[in-house]
Amino acid sequence: MWKVLIVDDSIISRNTMENIFRELKFKIVGKAVNGAEAVDLYKKTKPDLVLMDIIMPEMNGIDALKNIIRMDSEANIIMATSHNEELMVMDAIYAGARGYTLKPIDKDHLVNEVERVLSELED
Repeated sequence: MWKVLIVDDSIISRNTMENIFRELKFKIVGKAVNGAEAVDLYKKTKPDLVLMDIIMPEMNGIDALKNIIRMDSEANIIMATSHNEELMVMDAIYAGARGYTLKPIDKDHLVNEVERVLSELED
């Protein structure tokens, strides 16, 4: 069973992500509302996958991504972003994100990204 950490300041987005991952039979090991919480929960839970929003209070998703990658260069992080944040997506990919999905979350696209990222682990 894959373990996932969900990071988003929007309760609606967190719930949407959680429902999708539960359908996929993932174990939700934590939910964070900002990047600082994400870094802390990553240390504690060691998830197989992180789905993280880019724009959040306290610490944004790109800074959290960089902190997590410094701790674990093999971290599997998919960024969630709005349509108008293409440059931020490129920054996230350059910093180590394995993929991205657009918000509002499209279930099929998210599932495809998750399957692609996790299939690389199984190879």
